[in-house]
Amino acid sequence: MDTFLSEKNRAVRRSVRSFCTREIFPIAREIDHEASFPWEVVEKMGKLGYFGIQVPKELGGAGLDSMSYVIVVEEISKACGSLGLCVTVHNSVAVFPILTFGNEDQKHKWIPPLARGEKIGAFCLTEPNAGSDAAGIEATAIRQGDHYVLNANKVFVTNGGVADICLIFARTDLEAGAKGISVIVAERGTPGFVVGDLEDLCGMRANPVTSIRLYDCAVPLENLVGTEGMGLKMGLAALNVGRTGIAAQAVGIAQAALDEAVKYARQRRQFGVPISQHQTISAMIADMATQVEAARLMVYRSATLRDKGEPFSQASAMAKLFASETSSKVTDMAVQIHGGYGYSKLYPVERYYRDARVTRIYEGTSEIHRIVISKGILEG
Repeated sequence: MDTFLSEKNRAVRRSVRSFCTREIFPIAREIDHEASFPWEVVEKMGKLGYFGIQVPKELGGAGLDSMSYVIVVEEISKACGSLGLCVTVHNSVAVFPILTFGNEDQKHKWIPPLARGEKIGAFCLTEPNAGSDAAGIEATAIRQGDHYVLNANKVFVTNGGVADICLIFARTDLEAGAKGISVIVAERGTPGFVVGDLEDLCGMRANPVTSIRLYDCAVPLENLVGTEGMGLKMGLAALNVGRTGIAAQAVGIAQAALDEAVKYARQRRQFGVPISQHQTISAMIADMATQVEAARLMVYRSATLRDKGEPFSQASAMAKLFASETSSKVTDMAVQIHGGYGYSKLYPVERYYRDARVTRIYEGTSEIHRIVISKGILEG
């Protein structure tokens, strides 16, 4: 796999892998069990540039390429899916839209603290009646003098419990349908900005997923990102980047499960020999390894296309679909190889199994990605 990486990419991988070994692997089980966000480790991640991976250095970021981005996300996710999720969502659907569509004042105000990890970003699109159907958003942003007055109920917000800068998708024109949706930044601490209770989720438990509710929350007109009516266009652009990140996250989780399965199969003995010598187990490991490598290649292809400035929407959708489905299959097989122990919290594969499942849901379900992919083929 190194064939596809530059020396800088390899150096990034060595660095992040070393950090994860020292700082994240030792706490992953505990923070999952306690559903706690590890601020001390996150602060260290910020100093290493993980929250501004592709942000230009002049704005406080690391100034790296898309390949480095997916490498960082994969390695962190291999150690802890929840932190991998925090990093990819922050970079792809919080920082990226401001960096791409924001004006210079917005970039200089919000990007440096986001890039340094001093503030955490969130992407607030999903509502009780709007998810895959983004055009069904009911949140409103009504102009009143020099402010927008926001009313919204955003649910399942990744990073919601710790987010300082939230990109709110809301209707600025109530009569324009999908063309009336805009993106407005709401900051924690603004009157009317309410963080809901922590969701008690099956997986990704160390990421503080919450609702974000806005009650007559007044924010300045200058918090509008881009222009009114650009919301869905901006959302789709951000999700193209985010899909590649979630695909990298899924690969990281799958690789962790594969590594544990190989280690266990070499140690566990049944019928007088390590179970790795039984044909059924060795065949499962071969299938797992092949699927992980294939998923990683698809992620690398999407990142490479983006780095070259070529269209990558189709590639990112394919990578996300295949990698998330692969992650579920590989983690399931890892549990099976462990037998009863795989169902015990004494071994990490049960966590990988739980974490992998949601990658087929967020940032576009597998069903939506199949629609995106087929549409691109049939109408391309």
